[in-house]
Amino acid sequence: MIGNIFKKIFGTKNDREVKRIRKIVAAINSLEPDFEKLTDEQLKEKTAIFKERLAQGETLDDIMVEAFATVREASKRVLGMRHYDVQLIGGIVLHEGKITEMKTGEGKTLVATCPVYLNALSGKGVHVITVNDYLAARDREMMGRLYSFLGLTSGVILNGIPTRERRDAYNADITYGTNSEFGFDYLRDNMVGSMDEKVQRPLNYCIVDEVDSILIDEARTPLIISGAAEDSTKWYQVFYQVVSMLNRSYETEKIKDPKLKKEMNIPAEKIGDYEVDEKAKNIVLTEKGIAKVEKFLKIENLYSPENVELTHYLNQALKAKELFKRDRDYLVREGQVIIIDEFTGRAMEGRRYSDGLHQAIEAKEGVHIAGENQTLASITLQNYFRMYNKLSGMTGTAETEAAEFVHTYGLQIVVIPTNKPVQRKDNADLVYKTKKEKIEAIIKRIEGLNEKGQPVLVGTISIKSSEELSELLKARKIKHNVLNAKYHAKEAEIVAQAGRYGAVTIATNMAGRGTDIMLGGNPEFLAMAELGDRESENYDSVLKKYELQCKEEGEKVKSLGGLFILGTERHESRRIDNQLRGRAGRQGDPGESEFYLSLEDDLMRLFGSDRVKTVMEKLGLPEGEPITHPMINKAIANAQTKIESRNFGIRKNLLEYDDVMNKQRTAIYDSRNEAMSKEDLKDSIIKMLQETIYSQVAKRFVGEYKDDWDMQGLAEYLNDTYGYNVEDREEYKSMSIEDYSKKIFDNICAQYDEKESKVGRDLMRKLEKYILFEVIDSRWREHLKSLDGLKEGIYLRAYGQKDPVVEYKILSGELYEQMIETIKEQATSFLFKVIVKQHEEENLQVKNEEEEIEEYTLEDENGVEKIETKEVTPDSPCPCGSGKKYKNCCGRV
Repeated sequence: MIGNIFKKIFGTKNDREVKRIRKIVAAINSLEPDFEKLTDEQLKEKTAIFKERLAQGETLDDIMVEAFATVREASKRVLGMRHYDVQLIGGIVLHEGKITEMKTGEGKTLVATCPVYLNALSGKGVHVITVNDYLAARDREMMGRLYSFLGLTSGVILNGIPTRERRDAYNADITYGTNSEFGFDYLRDNMVGSMDEKVQRPLNYCIVDEVDSILIDEARTPLIISGAAEDSTKWYQVFYQVVSMLNRSYETEKIKDPKLKKEMNIPAEKIGDYEVDEKAKNIVLTEKGIAKVEKFLKIENLYSPENVELTHYLNQALKAKELFKRDRDYLVREGQVIIIDEFTGRAMEGRRYSDGLHQAIEAKEGVHIAGENQTLASITLQNYFRMYNKLSGMTGTAETEAAEFVHTYGLQIVVIPTNKPVQRKDNADLVYKTKKEKIEAIIKRIEGLNEKGQPVLVGTISIKSSEELSELLKARKIKHNVLNAKYHAKEAEIVAQAGRYGAVTIATNMAGRGTDIMLGGNPEFLAMAELGDRESENYDSVLKKYELQCKEEGEKVKSLGGLFILGTERHESRRIDNQLRGRAGRQGDPGESEFYLSLEDDLMRLFGSDRVKTVMEKLGLPEGEPITHPMINKAIANAQTKIESRNFGIRKNLLEYDDVMNKQRTAIYDSRNEAMSKEDLKDSIIKMLQETIYSQVAKRFVGEYKDDWDMQGLAEYLNDTYGYNVEDREEYKSMSIEDYSKKIFDNICAQYDEKESKVGRDLMRKLEKYILFEVIDSRWREHLKSLDGLKEGIYLRAYGQKDPVVEYKILSGELYEQMIETIKEQATSFLFKVIVKQHEEENLQVKNEEEEIEEYTLEDENGVEKIETKEVTPDSPCPCGSGKKYKNCCGRV
């Protein structure tokens, strides 16, 4: 009560924040009359003036008001668009490193131009992240004209562009691209052999468009670069056969209490082979199922330690069978299983489920099973984006995830008022008993809307449901467009015209996000459809024709009530439902939204149906009659909140594990970069050598009596590892451990110097760099594999009353220390074992007894085999004669 009174008097925290920023906007507005008087040249000169002021010690905040006024004036002249005050508020929020929440249609693309320009003046680069390549290219093309006018460069990172183009795009003042491209480039940059091969600059300032989609929805999937591991494809086929003969135990899985299950004495014929917990997405074999599997595989105990890999294949095969559905979670196109993004409905080309799940689905679908991969480098989106000096984002829906944004990224959210009041009418949900009744009501509703010409956007949560609905509309001869992962190429084009008179558009989730739905149609897309591109000499006249047509049609649509949003099911996340609703009512347009549910929907079935079912039965509603009640809306909201909380827990857990790896990854990458930036690594190699020798001596010289020390083991180690022969095996007795270690180290250093004098200083420096990187990269790959295995089994520690995350930190730390020791030992050892031969008429060639540098067998003109060894770098021509670079041929991982 007191809190409400306080809010009425002083406003909410958000209100006070907006009020503070409005004062800055007033200062920007006061400059407008003066800036309007400037010539184009005078306006362009502002960029050089701002850069000079920054060089003199002023900050970005000092020049913000003038910079924003400059962008607004330039935008009016170049784009024909003037920033609204609310867009300037949004821009200031972004510059301050926060999230700006603005409703759909408020012009977020234009909002970003002010903070992008201001921060780009520092010369350190600005990254603008979008959800797909189309939007990245579109926004760069459109807004690039503005930046170019003001003397700044812009670039775009698209999937598949060559390295040189990538580097140029990153070196531009402003770079557009998708989150995965930026993340993968970061990983690739930390796998290269020289600084020249890197494409990214240090991560400075970033604006993430659709920030909730990228930093929340996609954050559960880490970015992974992988290479081929040993072939295990046959096991996925075997276990597909195994699970095909197993039956789900529907009767027993309903009873959650194990004690009650025993007491009920369920008949054997009603007990199946496995139980599915759809809420927890977990599958457990019954005793009957275990016996069946053991019989099929001819093993005594499925859960004995030696069969741990078999249980892994079995679990993935069961998940593929029960939890992953075709045309909902993935689609099959041209013999390939392609993941469907559960939040956007988009096909995620090139992405694969990890841990063998993708192979299990391929076996289920009868397509080619790709070999399993080994992780070479990985990072979560959370940890990638937290590396930026300043991070900000824009979206229409972020408030429901405010706690996660603060916890994970330290990002505050500011909700920006709309430019015009929202006119959309949001109706209560309609709940039907069965899915059949719900579908019939949906078709009837679409038919009624279509008859009067009111455009309708139908939101579905899967490809399957969108296609089922499409077939029913075809039967009624209702013309419509379908937008799902199968037709994503026309995404923007279809969505842009969803507001036309009589349009019916079926879309999965938030397909088309980032493209405005304009009532009466989008004149730009219509002009492009007629002419092919903007460069045509007739473009302006054709555009004017469509602008007039769309304006007239838009008025007609407004008189009918605007765009109607029809949701066919509630999503697990409230944000996704809010995004669907938000497609209607842009810029004060009229609109309406309504959700249709049934007790058979997944969300209702798993989380909210019992109480609703009871109410419906008490009311005795006839078939086809829906129920609308505040209690239902509350039950649905509670169910969604529970799921959101659980998903936050999953992401939080993933981050806790990745935070451990992130410290190790940062340390390895930093040391790698430091080594790469140096021309001479001899001091580093000598330091590694010293640490290894001192450590090995200390390990063996343990105990009260020197006679008990393992001098024999030390001598063998030094000979095997460095080719050093300990002549006097009694000498150590008269020396301290420190002095003896130093003597051994000095003698081995002398051998190293002797080797360098034979090989030559320049070649030795090249060898040091080449071998060090080879050893670091191979050991890091092995370490990642070890961590994957550790993470998979660490949850078992919970049974011993231990926190799995704490245990993971301890054990992964020990593994990391072991890896560092191994790197030091192997790198120094290989350098001692490298044999260098000089041919009479050739340059120095390298051979390595341990085969750490590639060795090739070639034939001379008489067909006689000869051994010729070459020092190979990733970018040198492959010695096999293919004409390709080594890294793209025999050196391919």
